[in-house]
Amino acid sequence: MNTSSRFCLSAALLLGPALGAFARIERIVEKSFPVTGTGTLHVETHGGEIRVSPSNDAVVRVTAKEKIRAGSDAEADELLKKLSLTLEQRGNDVSVVAKYERQPFGFHGSWPPVQVDVIVTLPASYATELHTSGGPITVGDFQGKAELHTSGGKISLGKMGGRVDAKTSGGSITLEEAGDAVELKTSGGNISVGRSNGPAELSTSGGSIKVESVASSLRAHTSGGSIRANILGPLKRECSLSTSGGSVQVAVDKAAAFRLDAATSGGGVDVDGLTMTVEKLSRARNQLTATINGGGPLLKLRTSGGGIAVRAN
Repeated sequence: MNTSSRFCLSAALLLGPALGAFARIERIVEKSFPVTGTGTLHVETHGGEIRVSPSNDAVVRVTAKEKIRAGSDAEADELLKKLSLTLEQRGNDVSVVAKYERQPFGFHGSWPPVQVDVIVTLPASYATELHTSGGPITVGDFQGKAELHTSGGKISLGKMGGRVDAKTSGGSITLEEAGDAVELKTSGGNISVGRSNGPAELSTSGGSIKVESVASSLRAHTSGGSIRANILGPLKRECSLSTSGGSVQVAVDKAAAFRLDAATSGGGVDVDGLTMTVEKLSRARNQLTATINGGGPLLKLRTSGGGIAVRAN
């Protein structure tokens, strides 16, 4: 195991006469762990960013950036005494945990005074378990399953081969490609997926949902935006798309066979380029039940705040 530490001091930030002059002092801790096979990376940090990238060798390299709000190096040293930073290896599994002591009762202001960003490179076959309470999470192309959670930032994912479970309470989620089942949830942003080859469950309370292509089942719900999805090939399972605050646009294969159940209270239902047998159509044309190319799995579409459009791709 290789270990090194580096120190640097950023430019001072003047916070006002009442608080005095404070600087963001940065301390860097680095460790390298040789591995011999596939494992799991576990990262937990309070208030920092997490970035994970694939490497070309059998080494897990960790950089922990300790960012301290302090007026001097001496004060920074005192604040770091209350930080617990653990970087350890068990077999092929690597764990990075940064915890600061609990916020004192009655304290008002930003907490904790030490923020730890974690940057890791490791083999692309690894699984990842990443948790932060106050920063974004960025993950490159990996084959293992991924479990990601942040309470205060966006989540950006590359090409993921394993199952993905990603949740954030304060940002958007982007996923380039998924080879397995996907569950993405956010309370405060958009969801954007390039290609989903497995079942996808997407949910947001504050943004739109966009899926460039899905080859399996799709369940998408938003309370605050539109939904746009492109379903490739035949519908293999039931798909459900619903929103309370926007339109729903779906593109399907011209030859796909399915049953359509579409309803909106804020617009109309429009179907174009598909062979359709209408079972039920309301006078206002805002509710439509029909079989497409003889019928098959259900495509259920709902919106309270816009129109519904189904097109042949």
